[in-house]
Amino acid sequence: MQVSETHRHYWQKNLRMTAILMVIWFVVTFVVGYFARDLNFNFFGWPFSFWVGAQGALVVYVAIIAYYAHYMNKLDREHGVAEEE
Repeated sequence: MQVSETHRHYWQKNLRMTAILMVIWFVVTFVVGYFARDLNFNFFGWPFSFWVGAQGALVVYVAIIAYYAHYMNKLDREHGVAEEE
């Protein structure tokens, strides 16, 4: 099966966005979590390290998922492969 230039462009954009979002995921999960104990200040009345572990990372994960779904819907429409509603 021949892969057209449109398919190649679609997958390049998809992989690029996935890589960017995975880097954000890695930073939130490991880098911020690793250094959170050293960040000794209160954030909305709670220690920042507790907030990152209990709430902050989850909020970022949900935002990543929502953005990816929005981006892929837009990319699907742009390349004519969107599902019919």
